[in-house]
Amino acid sequence: MVPLVVQVPVLPSLLFQMVDVQKSLIASTVISYFHLEVTSQDVNLVARCRRVYAHAHDYHINSISNNSDGETFISADDLRINLWNLEINSQSFNIVDVKPTNMEDLTEVITCAEFHPTHCNTLAYSSSKGSIRLIDLRQSALCDNHSKIFEEHEAPGARSFFTEIIASISDVKFSRDGRYLLSRDYMTLKLWDLNMDSGPVSTFQVHEHLRPRLCDLYENDSIFDKFECCLSGDGLHVATGSYGNLFRVFGSTPGSMEVTTLEASRNPMRRQIANPTRPTRGTLTSMTRGVRRGGENLGVDANGNSLDFSTKLLHLAWHPTENSIACAAANSLYMYYA
Repeated sequence: MVPLVVQVPVLPSLLFQMVDVQKSLIASTVISYFHLEVTSQDVNLVARCRRVYAHAHDYHINSISNNSDGETFISADDLRINLWNLEINSQSFNIVDVKPTNMEDLTEVITCAEFHPTHCNTLAYSSSKGSIRLIDLRQSALCDNHSKIFEEHEAPGARSFFTEIIASISDVKFSRDGRYLLSRDYMTLKLWDLNMDSGPVSTFQVHEHLRPRLCDLYENDSIFDKFECCLSGDGLHVATGSYGNLFRVFGSTPGSMEVTTLEASRNPMRRQIANPTRPTRGTLTSMTRGVRRGGENLGVDANGNSLDFSTKLLHLAWHPTENSIACAAANSLYMYYA
């Protein structure tokens, strides 16, 4: 007796479903056998370039600053400051141009530019001659004329070969309320009141102990280092970097003698000087236990012979509302909090 074989056609879609079911069963069996568990669900944030604002500068850009209107920003190089719209990267407007007709007549360059924190029409820019110009964008399309200029006049007979070099301003910052301007040159920090352009209201000595070594600093190009500065959100303290991965914090109130020197290091006490004064509570003097107190004593001798000029703290920023500072030293970022 011959068996009857009936072949039932299998639809392709049904065949694929059967294969998928088999795969799911195998996968679930393997997972249950090995007891696989999810160990981490961390989200990694990756920066992505949204726009490129190109072909507007002939020289290296030294600073950028966002406007308080949330729509525009400025970029500055040695000779020009350009105004951009955040949504338009194909066109910018030149608002400051100090390039002379003959480049041999060039006497100063732009070193930094910063928008006012609340007045969207006001910005300040500094120069290599130690002056800060305040301009109003409402005056004209090209702001060749400043509304105010802040500069400290030289003492008679005090000029030397290095006078103009060390007077060059490397950074300017507005206070959060927009009342004051903080500037950094090679030797000092200066605090300016926008309502008083006759001179700074406070001057803080940062590198005065290096004055006898200006020749050496010129030879190794350290005299051209560009140190940044910052102010606390409450305006009571100012800070800037120095050599040896150090940064200094000063009390900005008139007559304040508060000064603290900190080291950006995993072990801040590594180079602590003997018998430091106990830090005061509630200020940045208590941000770390590895503090060095005193005027010009930075852990070196009177001539600064043991100071390492190859390690320098150029970049730092103060949190706008909290009492914390971020410092960039070499390839590391250090956070200090009081």
